[in-house]
Amino acid sequence: MPIRVVVADDHQMMREGLTLQLSSNHQYEVVAQAADGIEALEAVRTHSPDVVVMDLGMPGLNGIEATRQVLEASPGTKVIVLSGHAEEHFVSSALQAGAAGYVLKGDAFAELDQALTHVLSGGVYLSPGVQAVVVNQALGRTSSQPGLSHKELSPRELEVLRMLAEGMTAKQVAQALHLSVKTVEAHRRQVMEKTDTNSMADLVRYALREGITTLDG
Repeated sequence: MPIRVVVADDHQMMREGLTLQLSSNHQYEVVAQAADGIEALEAVRTHSPDVVVMDLGMPGLNGIEATRQVLEASPGTKVIVLSGHAEEHFVSSALQAGAAGYVLKGDAFAELDQALTHVLSGGVYLSPGVQAVVVNQALGRTSSQPGLSHKELSPRELEVLRMLAEGMTAKQVAQALHLSVKTVEAHRRQVMEKTDTNSMADLVRYALREGITTLDG
């Protein structure tokens, strides 16, 4: 069964070009296009897609608020932001709204394809241009943002956190560490409890801020 996608962008050429590229791959089926956040939300309520590729700067309901409302309406849907903005506050706002991926419009289509693979496998994906911005901002804030020292995490928890923050799924972590998926998920829950985080996006930000990962590669 193909992965069902909604494409949301206020530029018709961008929407249609992206739809054409996605549709050329038998893995994907574009079930709807949306010219603004309100249309994106309506499309999600109608089609319950696997993923929404979401622009940020749309009229009516912007991509940040649309992401938040899409996830409230359809918790099983993933959102990947596709934006021309690499500034840290845009990225942070998107992740805080619940986006599982952030890809720059200047990237090759292969980058979006990779993001779709990671996100639909349960990971979080930031394109290289975004990673650099987030890492620089995180390192710049490390000394001014007190929080739980990662020394309070066990070596195994640190290892699991690093792998998850770098985009690996629980199954991939389990295979790499020769653990069961249930054990990895238990470690993830423990890490989230200890770090007072509520989502994978929060864990990624925590790992960056604490220097546990730099998302290289």
